[in-house]
Amino acid sequence: MEPVFDYFFAQYSDYETMDIVLEITGTVFGLLSVYFSMKNNILVFPTGIISTAIYVYILLKWGLLGDMMINGYYFIMSIYGWWVWTRKVDAAHVTPITAVTKKENLYSIFIFLATAICVYTIYEYFDKWQSWVSYMDILTTAIFFVGMWLMAKRKLENWVYWIIGDLITVPLYFYKGLTFSSFQYLIFTILAIYGYKSWRTHLNKNQQAVNA
Repeated sequence: MEPVFDYFFAQYSDYETMDIVLEITGTVFGLLSVYFSMKNNILVFPTGIISTAIYVYILLKWGLLGDMMINGYYFIMSIYGWWVWTRKVDAAHVTPITAVTKKENLYSIFIFLATAICVYTIYEYFDKWQSWVSYMDILTTAIFFVGMWLMAKRKLENWVYWIIGDLITVPLYFYKGLTFSSFQYLIFTILAIYGYKSWRTHLNKNQQAVNA
């Protein structure tokens, strides 16, 4: 049992206790945020704000610029999403779950490419290239930027981006030595699958109600 424990957690022997506590705390609030998102609950945003604020600090300290920018962006988009989700589209209804339009798909492509170029430029400027890991950072950052934007807009397809990004991030974070965060993204993947199914069901019911 000990070799297995060492394999997953040996790297934490060199970490400060406060950083470990912060990572675990950020992980817990991150899981709560995804759970509330899956449930279409507004608490997705306050819990997400706490988690991302913690991760911005941790990732900046460890020099993981791509991941830090993802969480900084999450923090800003959580504030925006909180407003969108509570904004009433008429006297009685708030912003509903909808599918992306053709225009929003074009915006998604633009956000993906713009993010990838921006992160590449930052890595180049600060000389932060770490072989293939940096390229994967660019990819996941671009994917998650689109996913967060779509979630803030309450679009069903946000879950597709989360699932793809989470699947890439699980082994990537483990490789980086962030075991707790790697486990977190594994759970994120499972929750994202259930989230897509839940939102799809909710959207279908709304469409049936409109057509009735």
